[in-house]
Amino acid sequence: MLQPARTKYRKTQKGKMRGSAYRGSSISFGTIAIQATERGWMTSRQIEAARIALTRHIKRGGRVWIRVFPDKPVCKKPLETRMGKGKGSPDHYVAVIKPGRILYEVDGVDLDIAREALRRAGHKLPIKTKIITREEEL
Repeated sequence: MLQPARTKYRKTQKGKMRGSAYRGSSISFGTIAIQATERGWMTSRQIEAARIALTRHIKRGGRVWIRVFPDKPVCKKPLETRMGKGKGSPDHYVAVIKPGRILYEVDGVDLDIAREALRRAGHKLPIKTKIITREEEL
């Protein structure tokens, strides 16, 4: 699973997910990509599951770029613990996703294969997505 090697602070606040993605909203590396259309959190497990679905369909051909990284710790208290006694310890890490954010990019494979692979990867994600190409973006 993806997680930061070290962080400045062990625990963070939940925060707000207002607005749309300003950074990471255009295709930078590949020719076809999957873009988020709604906001939410993506766990490191979901990112990995989508990556596996993507690479399996393109049969390890071409090149895949993951454009999101889970750097936000989500804290959780142990089960059957009474209220109070402070915040729980970090349980897992999530990536904050805003509308317009590019999640995965693909290059070096046929466009139809890449489109189907990205569609399959989109089914593994907790948010609605759309597939865009470099030509559509301009």
